[in-house]
Amino acid sequence: MALNVMAGPGDDAVPGPTLERLLSVMGAGALELCVAPGGLAAVVEGVTVLDPLEPGRSRGQLLLAVGVDPQSAAALDVVREAAREGAAAVVFGQGRSGRPPDALRTAAEAAGTALLFRTAWLGWTELVGALRAGLVLAGVPADPAASAIPLGDLNGLADAVAVLVGGAVTIEDLESRVLAYSSTKEDVDELRRLTILGRRVPQWRVAAMREAGFFRTLWGSGDVIHRPAHGDNPERLVVAVRAGGEVLGSIWVAAAGSDLPPHASDTLRSAARVAAGHLLHHRSHRTDARLTEDAARALLDGRGSAAVLTERTGIPAHGHCAVLAVRPGVSRNEDSRKGDFGAGATAGKLCALLAVCCGAYDVTPVVLPVDRGALILLGGLHKDPRRAEEQVSQLGTSLVRQVADTFGPEARIGLGTVVGALTGLPASRRSADLALRALLSPGEQRAVASASEVAETIALNQMLDTLTGAAQATGSGPGTALDTPVARLVAYDAGHGGGTMVETLRAYLDHFGHVPDTARALGVHANSLRHRISRLTEVSGLDLRSPDARLLAQLQLRLLERAADREP
Repeated sequence: MALNVMAGPGDDAVPGPTLERLLSVMGAGALELCVAPGGLAAVVEGVTVLDPLEPGRSRGQLLLAVGVDPQSAAALDVVREAAREGAAAVVFGQGRSGRPPDALRTAAEAAGTALLFRTAWLGWTELVGALRAGLVLAGVPADPAASAIPLGDLNGLADAVAVLVGGAVTIEDLESRVLAYSSTKEDVDELRRLTILGRRVPQWRVAAMREAGFFRTLWGSGDVIHRPAHGDNPERLVVAVRAGGEVLGSIWVAAAGSDLPPHASDTLRSAARVAAGHLLHHRSHRTDARLTEDAARALLDGRGSAAVLTERTGIPAHGHCAVLAVRPGVSRNEDSRKGDFGAGATAGKLCALLAVCCGAYDVTPVVLPVDRGALILLGGLHKDPRRAEEQVSQLGTSLVRQVADTFGPEARIGLGTVVGALTGLPASRRSADLALRALLSPGEQRAVASASEVAETIALNQMLDTLTGAAQATGSGPGTALDTPVARLVAYDAGHGGGTMVETLRAYLDHFGHVPDTARALGVHANSLRHRISRLTEVSGLDLRSPDARLLAQLQLRLLERAADREP
């Protein structure tokens, strides 16, 4: 079942897009390249869904192996058969494990067939739309009206459309962000002025149009929509821009100084067809960086290819590299569900800051936004391992100051171990994450450290993770379900209010049983503290002279702290 053919109908002289071009054009996050033994220069003539009842139709096609488990023996047969039929590449779903099977990778390399995987967050239907849009780019027919405009010159296109339709033009993406606008000497309405100054349609206006169902109508319509003048807002025309069934954005025309001419709708309809190629070209350049991020992210997750990342970044596959885990200045006890860091301007601001600061050092960075922070992949480190470690340490110290100045004093950076090849980056990423988590532990004052520098805290965290997992597996609480001294203190505080017994024991153990220091920490008189200690040992039965009893009490108190931090 063929879903697409050559994008340039009727013109055999125009080659189809290469696999590399298609991956760049269709948008980031759709496919992950596993292996390409023959390179990425293969011409893709179309997209075909695998149909065992119609073999022999895969030549030059991007073959979508829908419903085939990549872990199965059938997947190996699909790859070999695709190679015999001359398919451009084979695409599988993620499968149960989410990782490319070694056997399938080996089979693809032996057969000489490019092997790709559909990302887990993209459905097959959405993938087909993205691929169709990419195929269209290679065959968008030339239009005399746009022949003088270089492909991707959206401002030039906006000016040309403005002249043809006799109004003020904005070209917007799917999020109502302004990609380009026409220059005009006439007075513009307030809404256009705010849109251009903010580089996007004001949020209140977007919300109103969304509530009225306007965007649903716009994206579902294949024609020009007329919005009559209302109050101070002049009449407007708007049309969606499409390629291969995928909506890419919209073109808006506002009357400027006079009514729009009768032919404006027909002109705008034609302009939308021309604009498709420009928007696809614009998106291909914009997504190059995001595709680089995808390649780096896949490699760090253990799913990607070092060769692909080398091709996109120039970072040598063999050479010292490392990962840094960054958390901006947010409260260490803040629940991630309450924050909004992961989306929007804050994440972009952090990544931009890190990229600029890394540029001052002799390294090749790739900055990736992650939940509540960022990861920095550093390549091109010094050939000497010790010098490479010094580079990472110096960069981390410099970056944490920059991040703290911008986002707050709670900024922390975990330094990953320096590894000798890109394939070792998953291990470096794990050590960076462990170091960052240790730096975020209560009582830790350092802002930047490697895993070896906070090894004790890492070991304690792992021990607490094990204890927490065991408690959850048995259905008990955070280490207090048994009738232990700490459990008795928790019950006592719950019944008598105040929580002073648990608080007193925690401070007493943290200060090694030193009464003056503990009393100062709690803000009480030493005699009052002694009375509390006597009372809590009486209530709980805790033997403070026993090393085992003290160790158990401290572990249970840490588990209680962790449980409290996770409560909403």
